[in-house]
Amino acid sequence: MGASEIRELLKLLERPEIISFAGGIPDPDFFPTAAIARAYEKIFQSNGGAGGGAGSALQYSISEGFTPLREWICAYMGRRGIQVGLDGVLVTSGSQQALEFVGKLLIGPGEKILVTRPTYLGALQAFSPYEPQYLSVPGDAEGPDLAAVEAALEQKPKFFYLVPDFQNPNGTTISLARREALLDLCAKHGVPIVEDAAYTELRYEGEAIPSMVELDAARNGGKITNVLFCGSFSKTMVPALRVGWINGPAEVINRLVLMKQAGDLHTSTINQIVLHDVVSQTFDSHIRRLRAGYKERRDAMLTALDEFAPAGVTWTKPEGGMFVWIELPEGTDGVDLLARAIKEANVAFVPGSAFHADRSGKNTLRLSFSNNNPERIREGIRRLCGLLQTVAA
Repeated sequence: MGASEIRELLKLLERPEIISFAGGIPDPDFFPTAAIARAYEKIFQSNGGAGGGAGSALQYSISEGFTPLREWICAYMGRRGIQVGLDGVLVTSGSQQALEFVGKLLIGPGEKILVTRPTYLGALQAFSPYEPQYLSVPGDAEGPDLAAVEAALEQKPKFFYLVPDFQNPNGTTISLARREALLDLCAKHGVPIVEDAAYTELRYEGEAIPSMVELDAARNGGKITNVLFCGSFSKTMVPALRVGWINGPAEVINRLVLMKQAGDLHTSTINQIVLHDVVSQTFDSHIRRLRAGYKERRDAMLTALDEFAPAGVTWTKPEGGMFVWIELPEGTDGVDLLARAIKEANVAFVPGSAFHADRSGKNTLRLSFSNNNPERIREGIRRLCGLLQTVAA
């Protein structure tokens, strides 16, 4: 186990002079605080009933999760054509816990798992305590390289971990054709897919692409067969309630419920009740607000990079999510650059090597645009690019 570079960098947010593009965290200005306050108030105005009075909200609950919230999740997935019953839903303490449970269930020491290069640092942290051997596959603008994927699948990994939409860290989205091909290959080799959908709702342009679990269900009469789907309310509502979920075949979810019972018994009852109240009333309208706000910030970052970035520096142009991925000239070390950026420019980011299982990608950086207003983004990019002038020269 190792410390998260991102968790450490979040400490920089306490220093007002630092413009931080490090943490991929939502802006508190976009939190539905009024709806959350009303939900808590309703709970404490009532002291009974299974629907969420103070008595039940402050009590132990079942490990599977608050039933009305699980019913909402079933309906949410149903809008995508996925037939999932209550026995196919486990509410977790954020989707991070879902990833940790998947690692505990499926990975033994020395067994292989398949990831993209780069991939989400939190997933590596969740899986690494179970001592896997990582098979990392490169990709392009359409998604993971299919030849590399097939070669890796022949080594019989336990699963393939994917962030198909606006991937953390590089903001890329897997095309529909590539998703279908990946499903074909994984089915052929008997390898399940673990789909991390933390950013799927945060699309700012272009047409929405069916998720891996949607495509899987469409092939199997609406039933989930070869995909475990990890959802989260942290990016779409608020992180602090720590509510996520995992969908999968009932026999898999049953095993994960046992881990939940042994781990923390259940996710906070009152937080689940509050979240259910909020999403039931405001989910769609709140998502529209987020999309408008974050699109403005993404555009500000891309515009500033176009204006200030020196030759030899390239970057992704995500259609959604929270991240832009920077590639610097070969030989540049992002860790060394971070130290200089903090000291000389009062700017922070995450070095790209943190998102590589083999710690390669030293000449890459992840920038998050979600937690700064457009003016602050422009100033931060101007400062960072001023420093990059000395690197790319």
